Amino acid sequence: MKKFVAYSITLFMMLFVKQLTAQNVVIDKIVGRVNNEIILKSDLEKMYQQVLEQEKNLPPNIYCYLLQQLIVNKVLVAKAEIDSVEVDNGRVELELDRRMDYFIGQFGDKEKLEKTLGKTTSMLKEELRDQIKEQLTVQTMRKKITDEAKITPRQVKKFFAEIPKDSLPFLPAEVEVGQIVRFPKVSKSEKDKAKAQLLDFKKQILNGVDFEELASKYSEDLGSAGRGGDLGWHGRGELVPPFEAAVFSLEPMQISEPVESEFGIHLIQLLERQGNRHRSRHILIRPKPTPQDIQDARNFLDSIRTLIKKDSIKFVDAVHQFSDDKATKAKEGMIHNPENGETKIPVDNTELLGFGVYMTLEKMKVGEISEVIEFRTNDEKQALRILYYKTRIPPHYMNLKDDWQKITQLAQEDQKAELLMKWFEKAKKEVFIDIDEEFDYCNLLKNL
Repeated sequence: MKKFVAYSITLFMMLFVKQLTAQNVVIDKIVGRVNNEIILKSDLEKMYQQVLEQEKNLPPNIYCYLLQQLIVNKVLVAKAEIDSVEVDNGRVELELDRRMDYFIGQFGDKEKLEKTLGKTTSMLKEELRDQIKEQLTVQTMRKKITDEAKITPRQVKKFFAEIPKDSLPFLPAEVEVGQIVRFPKVSKSEKDKAKAQLLDFKKQILNGVDFEELASKYSEDLGSAGRGGDLGWHGRGELVPPFEAAVFSLEPMQISEPVESEFGIHLIQLLERQGNRHRSRHILIRPKPTPQDIQDARNFLDSIRTLIKKDSIKFVDAVHQFSDDKATKAKEGMIHNPENGETKIPVDNTELLGFGVYMTLEKMKVGEISEVIEFRTNDEKQALRILYYKTRIPPHYMNLKDDWQKITQLAQEDQKAELLMKWFEKAKKEVFIDIDEEFDYCNLLKNL
């Protein structure tokens, strides 16, 4: 059971249970049931196809593992209903919007997505809503069950000591890289141009032009532009203060004056408001820095680089005083792996590290500070940075000295598996579970 729960946690993190574009068709039948929740054979097959895309070396009894995972998820959902654990509808809407952003990004734009799938984004969201709510319910229940998991250094060492030496993974070379980022300061004249453009859009909308049409065509917020600028539902504190202040000053369907934030300049329309929650849409214009604005930022960073090289200021102190990037500033300038939060990143994983960073490191030695580099952030903002090549860890077998954080995470997952195992032992007695005889060979009811 412990082995299963640990494996199921990994699967849960890597799976998107159903793909909108899945092409495999199977004759459906019910292969499992937990109370009123059913599991279809097509659910199992789609799950298998996605796991196969992620991991080629699957265990021979993979279908048993996957069906167990689906059953466990249904038990979590059933128990959530029994225990009155509910997921906020606003959270569901936010996740739906995030999924739509992802699919729009994969297809290029909203129109291509709708044309390819033969459905509007509203129809797709309706099809996904129950599935997303179930996934969030499962996440909520898992968190509730495993929140008390706490790991001590002694437990980490004990966990590592129990791993067979011939099972220790061989890890690729990793690097730690810091950065100081500077966004060019955009001139007032450029901001005024953006505001004038947005005021023209507002005039067009008031004269009958569709807001969605203008947002889709002109908004530089690539995520929401595909939805006609719709940002979905948000609560207080979830959006940047200038935007939020503007939203709460509007009446439904009213349009704001241009609003400046750290992301650019917005034209905002409030669609709905329910208490402290609101749904709005916007058109975002990012004023462009002039060549002189960029040169000023370059000169500034170059002066910081000189001070660091002369040891007149420590890199970490320079980060706290001068870097414009909030995410890395909070980690003393270190670029972190978004998959696990670590500052150690596999050097050959250019997707995580960034191709530009990878190519720069190829020309550097550990301890060096790079020349000033122009780049674009993930949200397409123009920026400049200097890199600090802090550490390079050569390929090695996992060990406590180099991989303490990784081992701690593994030990904590193991502890969570123990908590889930104990929970399931009680929960399975409170629900009705039935599995199709086709899967008798898995002995699932015995394992559960």
